[in-house]
Amino acid sequence: MSLIRLENASESDLDLLARLNKQLIEDEQHDNPMNVDELKERMRQFLNTHYKAYLFKAGDDVKGYALVDHSRDPLYLRHFFICRDSRRQGLGTAAFHLLLQELKTDTIDVEVMWWNERGHKFWQSLGFKERSIYLRRKG
Repeated sequence: MSLIRLENASESDLDLLARLNKQLIEDEQHDNPMNVDELKERMRQFLNTHYKAYLFKAGDDVKGYALVDHSRDPLYLRHFFICRDSRRQGLGTAAFHLLLQELKTDTIDVEVMWWNERGHKFWQSLGFKERSIYLRRKG
């Protein structure tokens, strides 16, 4: 996957980032009820703080994105998404390593929903180890 490259995303990419974020939420079966317009506004707020978004591209085609919180130590990978038609090709692994190169780090935190077995296996294959159990009580 040497043809994949990383580009910094900007406010001009907000529509795309919101659509990709919506797919990520669907794929994770997350309980976030936001629609694409709401996700776009939230993404705008992220990009106007200490977050930075990155697009993974092959040629002119967007293959995924990442959203990283640069205020935390270690860095926090809030979103990582590979487009549905680009999965199971080694692209996620290549994109992740490219992101680490860009970030000049080998230490980064990520959260995975407990029911997301595929995501959990992916992150474990990249060397991630469990550090905590995050719980929520809904009344």
